Amino acid sequence: MNASTTSSAAGPVSYYRFKPWNIGRFVIWSLFAIALIVAPMLFRSSLALTMLSQIGYLIIICLSYNMLLGQGGMLSFGHAVYTGLGSFIAIHAMNMATKGSAGIPLVLIPLVGGLAGAFFAILLGFVTTKKSGTTFAMITLGVGELVAAMALMFPEFFGGEGGITTNRVYGTPFFGITFGPAIQVYYLIAAYCFVCTAAMFAFTGTPLGRILNAVRDNPERVEFIGYNTQRVRYFAFIIAGFFAGIGGGLATINFEIITGADSLSVLRSGGYLLFTFLGGATFFFGPIIGAVLLVLASVLLSELSKAWLLYLGLVFLFMVMYAPGGIASLIMMNLRLAKYGKLRPLWVSYLGLAGTGLVGVLGAACMVEMTYHLQLNAAVGPEMNFLGATINAKSLTSWFGAGFVLLTGGGLFELCRRQFAKQWSSIQEEIEHEIKRGEAL
Repeated sequence: MNASTTSSAAGPVSYYRFKPWNIGRFVIWSLFAIALIVAPMLFRSSLALTMLSQIGYLIIICLSYNMLLGQGGMLSFGHAVYTGLGSFIAIHAMNMATKGSAGIPLVLIPLVGGLAGAFFAILLGFVTTKKSGTTFAMITLGVGELVAAMALMFPEFFGGEGGITTNRVYGTPFFGITFGPAIQVYYLIAAYCFVCTAAMFAFTGTPLGRILNAVRDNPERVEFIGYNTQRVRYFAFIIAGFFAGIGGGLATINFEIITGADSLSVLRSGGYLLFTFLGGATFFFGPIIGAVLLVLASVLLSELSKAWLLYLGLVFLFMVMYAPGGIASLIMMNLRLAKYGKLRPLWVSYLGLAGTGLVGVLGAACMVEMTYHLQLNAAVGPEMNFLGATINAKSLTSWFGAGFVLLTGGGLFELCRRQFAKQWSSIQEEIEHEIKRGEAL
């Protein structure tokens, strides 16, 4: 630790530099590792363990997708191709190892999937990355549909509608670990999650990662200084395919089954896109948030309501309109407020927005659930359960009450939002004034 002193108009200012270690970054990565280790000790049910395992490999997949979208500005509709093909190669390798024709230990199967993802990225990415922007997106969509159609044309490799199954317990135990219990599989996924996350973060600081950001922001200028933008996109595409394949290999180990068209479909790619965006594609930790939301939505929300896709679409719509930077951007904006000591005055406004918004959402959700009940469950009668209360979906009183709650909550929310907007603008002006005053000093 070196102590240094600088002088300014306000007098000498002492600060400390920690070399060669970045203490803040070390703390964050340590907390991430601790969270991965402690999570199954806090959430002990079998469902929670399954969800944690899914979150682990989806973090890798969403981060690999963000290497294209967030870092490279490449909107892909075919990322599931490389995840799915990595899964299929991994499951065939597992079956070969089970029969004794390939001596591949289970701990290396995700790397087999990663190499497969990289291979197909090399094969398909050269054509895909020839173009950028909308053309690139359409090419990835076409490639995704092509590969998904091939899954039904070649049942010998893809397993047809039933898919391919495997057994992850084979060969000699790895230091006494058989990977039969789900907890052992989780810690394998957690180890790969930590290492791959660290590797992808390190990639952002490499020359290739930096020039990829430049290609995203200003490709013409990158070409002017002598770089081949197609080659930069191609290399990034291959690396993203490698990590996507690792995620696919871990998914295979976790479920011991892989189905064809579903794993390669554009719907799966759309899910990666949707939740990476919701988490925050412009920040490295955004896709991690997106992976958690993806599991919560697909496992918990889908069980709570048949209208979960409608709710998900509405959330996506509002995020695009009011928070295009995703949840990560909201976190960073509030950290900026906390840095300048301006967060505390907003707590009352935040509580007002949350309370009134929740009231409006409950009213809207009640109307949606009644509509779905009348359309899908009319045979069981008009009575339905909503948040522990029994509601008659055909009663005008129920519809009037839900509409009244919706309008009341929406009106109060709008009043709180206008007040919050004025307060937010005033605080931002104060922060800008402090920044300029600091620069002047």
